[in-house]
Amino acid sequence: MGAWQSYKLRVKRQRWRGRAWRKHRELKAVADRTAQIRSSDLLLFSTQRNERIRLPYFLDYYRNMGIAHFLIVDNDSTDGALDYLADQPDVSVWHSTASYKRARFGVDWLNWLQMQHGHGHWCLVVDPDEFLIYPFCDTRPLRALTDWLDASSIRSFSAMLLDMYPKGRLDDQPYRAGQDPMEIAAWFDSGNYSLKRNFEYGNLWIQGGPRRRVFFPDEPHRAPALNKIPLVKWDRKYAYVSSTHMLLPRGLNQVYDEWGGEKASGILLHAKFLDTFNAKAREELDRKQHYAASVEYKAYASRLRDDPELWCTWSEKYINWRQLEILGLMSKGNWA
Repeated sequence: MGAWQSYKLRVKRQRWRGRAWRKHRELKAVADRTAQIRSSDLLLFSTQRNERIRLPYFLDYYRNMGIAHFLIVDNDSTDGALDYLADQPDVSVWHSTASYKRARFGVDWLNWLQMQHGHGHWCLVVDPDEFLIYPFCDTRPLRALTDWLDASSIRSFSAMLLDMYPKGRLDDQPYRAGQDPMEIAAWFDSGNYSLKRNFEYGNLWIQGGPRRRVFFPDEPHRAPALNKIPLVKWDRKYAYVSSTHMLLPRGLNQVYDEWGGEKASGILLHAKFLDTFNAKAREELDRKQHYAASVEYKAYASRLRDDPELWCTWSEKYINWRQLEILGLMSKGNWA
């Protein structure tokens, strides 16, 4: 990369950090327990709206993985989620009635919280419907992974978003609070993925899976991006650029080799497609707070009128992380 390009990216990073500083005024602390955070703690950052039914399993899943403290922005929930989060002893929660879209889909809010509280910590940024799977996660806590990353001088860890779905109609099996969503959404596309290099930021752009296959069959280039870098040894000088798809400095995005798969990587099991999805999609379409004039939710609304099944004859049922490694969707790399 040339000196001019490096300079432009530094300017962009300062711009995003400046936006985060301005946007922090939109956050009101409801339960600030950040004084409890110890220097070695693993932290999780998230934004949510009306995810009360998902939160019990989400919090327990990551507690069991080794997360010590949760820092969550509630974007004006109406389902009791804010009160529920405020009652959790290991959660700090902020409330905002401001526009999710104008906060760059929550990125500005979380950049600010990570600048203030994440410096020097391994920080995981996920949504309430995303569940990290990493090599040896069935026998080793997240701390084992971050210790290995530290020892290997690796500052960031990637995880492809893997859309999970049920076999049959999305509304056939009701989801209950506290339930493992993968008991219902147990299937995924084992192939059907495309990769291309984003030369400006140095990351891979991944698309495919059931959302491209079902919702964007005629415009595959408009399908949602599946590449994410959710786990980072944070420094207050860092900034996410677009969700967790990419961040600055640019070197943090270089988590794959040219063809992918050789460096250690994980998966985010994405349990979006439960019986709650139709109502959620309608709500988000009405709010118009998502990327590109909510084109993704417009596609959902159009296709879901006929209650399509996402399952197909090429769908594969999820077993464990080793299955995903065999399929080439994640890798243990040099971690043994």
